[in-house]
Amino acid sequence: MQQRLSLMTLGVQNLQRSLQFYRDGLGWKPASNGNDEITFFQLSGVVLALYPRAKLAEDATVEPEGTGFSGMTLSYNTKSREEVDAVLQLIEQLGERVIKPAQDVFWGGYSGYFADPDGHLWEVAWNPFWTFDDAGQVILPA
Repeated sequence: MQQRLSLMTLGVQNLQRSLQFYRDGLGWKPASNGNDEITFFQLSGVVLALYPRAKLAEDATVEPEGTGFSGMTLSYNTKSREEVDAVLQLIEQLGERVIKPAQDVFWGGYSGYFADPDGHLWEVAWNPFWTFDDAGQVILPA
């Protein structure tokens, strides 16, 4: 198996509300191959999909009710500390919850967390040890 991640699908309660958050709020452009039941966003090297939570659970043959922390976060890495603050300010302007305000963190960076409309946790982080290529993809140190 190759070392890669191709697609992340978020189970959402209200597809239109989530689409408005990601498209209109964050300014992300949906791919043209979505439909009324699923939305795709081409990100740097990976695809993010929004799909109704009940249908996603049905596809995976699990119960749709989840409680508490899912054991997973998504991350948006920035090129500066200031960009972390700007992203979290945007989240507040959109009326969504900042879970953890940006702060210096134990590993030497600066980060905070927000929840999207369905409670999926996103970390917004600046890592002084990482750089980006021209496509905006993270380059890990050797």
